Amino acid sequence: MNLSALVRNSATQYPDTTAIHYLNQEISYRELDEQVDRFAAALAGLGIGKGAKVAMLLGNCPEFVIAYYAIARIGAVSVPINPTYTPGELQFIMADAGVEAAVAVAPMAPLFQAMGKALPTLKHVILAGVDEAEGAHSFSALLTSAQGSSMPQVEIDENDLAVVLYTSGTTGKPKGAMLSHRNLCSNAVSSGTFLGIEQTDRVVAVLPMFHVFCMTVCLNTPIYRGSTMVVVPRFSPVETSQVIEGTGATVFAGVPTMYNFLVQHPECKPEQLKTLKIAVSGGASMPVAVLEAFERKYNVMVSEGYGLSEASPVVCFNPIDKVRKPGTIGTAIVDVEVRIVTEDGKDCGPHEVGELICRGPNIMLGYLNRPEETAFTLRDGWLYTGDLATVDEEGYYTIVDRKKDMIIVGGFNVYPREVEEVLFKHPSVREAAVIGRPDENYGERVVAYVALKQEDVTVDQLIEFCKGELAAYKVPKELVLLEELPKNTTGKILRRELKTRASQGTIAESK
Repeated sequence: MNLSALVRNSATQYPDTTAIHYLNQEISYRELDEQVDRFAAALAGLGIGKGAKVAMLLGNCPEFVIAYYAIARIGAVSVPINPTYTPGELQFIMADAGVEAAVAVAPMAPLFQAMGKALPTLKHVILAGVDEAEGAHSFSALLTSAQGSSMPQVEIDENDLAVVLYTSGTTGKPKGAMLSHRNLCSNAVSSGTFLGIEQTDRVVAVLPMFHVFCMTVCLNTPIYRGSTMVVVPRFSPVETSQVIEGTGATVFAGVPTMYNFLVQHPECKPEQLKTLKIAVSGGASMPVAVLEAFERKYNVMVSEGYGLSEASPVVCFNPIDKVRKPGTIGTAIVDVEVRIVTEDGKDCGPHEVGELICRGPNIMLGYLNRPEETAFTLRDGWLYTGDLATVDEEGYYTIVDRKKDMIIVGGFNVYPREVEEVLFKHPSVREAAVIGRPDENYGERVVAYVALKQEDVTVDQLIEFCKGELAAYKVPKELVLLEELPKNTTGKILRRELKTRASQGTIAESK
């Protein structure tokens, strides 16, 4: 099976079922399949062939869905990217992937013009939301012009590369996890089976579609099941509650931050979510207090899970038809094996802390252009996650510490080294270390600790400097100035001690 076959199969079985509900627009499976065909033909007409990388810089909209499956239909490779990234971040990813085309929101047109020669492989820019585009193609015009065009016949193997998802790396630079059609399709099938998603369900897609959690649980899974995707452009607790109520949505997927806002906002009423039969959480650990508060307010069960881009992403979920254990990530989903191992690879006993490793048809092919990191992460068929966890006697897993020093802000990964490298670019910065600390709204916040070479820069100026180099969620929310950062005898910065040192420095919050 390949990704585009998910659409074709559902269009054959449920042609008149609504595939996408978006604002006041509804697209049936028959219409979606036709538009996927037309956009695929248009891409082929531009010379985009099998194996070509196509960047996707779009928000939650029908164009994302159409482009995603059209790219797959011609055997090309999607490279979904957060469109709010800074020019430097975008340029690095597109250059590393060697993208030949980009499908983007219209306001990004000047950015592509400015990049110019920095992206020598980029041949075509396709802009959504405009009828005409100088120096670029219009998404809608391509769809119209391709009407009646014949689709090229492309042989696609399930092990062919389908999507490259960039995730933070140990060097501070993102690295592309290569996911095959088999990886993504198997995870959609397994997730749908485990969660009991049915053809009659209406699944809310408010998580960003470029995020792998949304891509599998809210896009590929409902498409596979022939369900309806209720696409919400962006998360707002009030608007999302209204959409759920207005559409009779039955499945909601979100990160803990979303659940926290839905609990706290006084305008969000329990009756608005009464049609939900299940809610699932991922992207970061869900505080038990938030889970319990959400369930008390809305009388909807939350199934917390665990995954990572390298696993397409779902590895575990709390079961919906068996005992659920709040605070755990549940049990392994269908077709996925999980082990907890010691440093020498031996299996840990119940409640013994070790590294969580997993294997199955969902595990990535490797990292694009990074054979050494691939060899380190994929060993003997197992994906070594770097996350420390335990398992109890009934097979329920609990994460006790996250991969190295990763910070998760509202479900998005922030790697400290990436922020530190930006701070080190400033001529006045002598030392810098970045950690995360709990934030009641976003799960965690980025906190930077800095020692200066000279007192010629303010905290506000350093934060503004970061804003010019990093996506908004990566910018330090707090910045602490210290005379010197704490270190051990070998000179390694003691990150754990930094959380107790805030009172010795100056703190400023970025707005």
